[in-house]
Amino acid sequence: MEFSSKLLENAVYEMSQLPGIGKRTALRLVLHLLKQPETQTTQLSKALTDLREDICFCASCHNISDRELCEICANPKRDDTTICVVEDIRDVMAIENTGQFTGHYHVLGGKISPMEGVGPQDLTISQLVTKVKAGKVKELIFALSATMEGDTTNFYIFKQLRGTEVKTSTIARGIPVGDELEYADEVTLGRSIINRIPFEGSLRIS
Repeated sequence: MEFSSKLLENAVYEMSQLPGIGKRTALRLVLHLLKQPETQTTQLSKALTDLREDICFCASCHNISDRELCEICANPKRDDTTICVVEDIRDVMAIENTGQFTGHYHVLGGKISPMEGVGPQDLTISQLVTKVKAGKVKELIFALSATMEGDTTNFYIFKQLRGTEVKTSTIARGIPVGDELEYADEVTLGRSIINRIPFEGSLRIS
């Protein structure tokens, strides 16, 4: 792709680094921005800069937040004795959209995946175990995707919590095996939360 401007080429290159954005789509987006009022591009640039510089992670659940505690953890109406374990913020948003869960969350930041070099030490598993062993948590709901990596992560956490009195459950398999949680429709996901089952009963032991 030949460019008449180095500035245009650089902008297209940077835009094409985003997931799912090829060079042609990046060019279309950049040309669109050029046609808009300068203030719109400036506001977009500022929003991205502010996001990068000022974003933080909740000290309690590790969700993306604007302050030390996210709005969910800071809400006194939420049940802090029930924690839903998820992979990232997209899963928090998906479950919140169902309106069926009123507890707290714990964001792991990924799933155990030896093939990708991701181990337990790369996630917030130790913080979760510490939180549970403090004694206030009564139930832990595993809401990771129904994949081999998700099941492996669930089982690893389950083993770390042996000897505690916390109840462990997993969302019902209304979510197809192999599917990512964020793509489930709200009704199916909501029912999976409500109809959760004991984690030990979900283990596939041959």
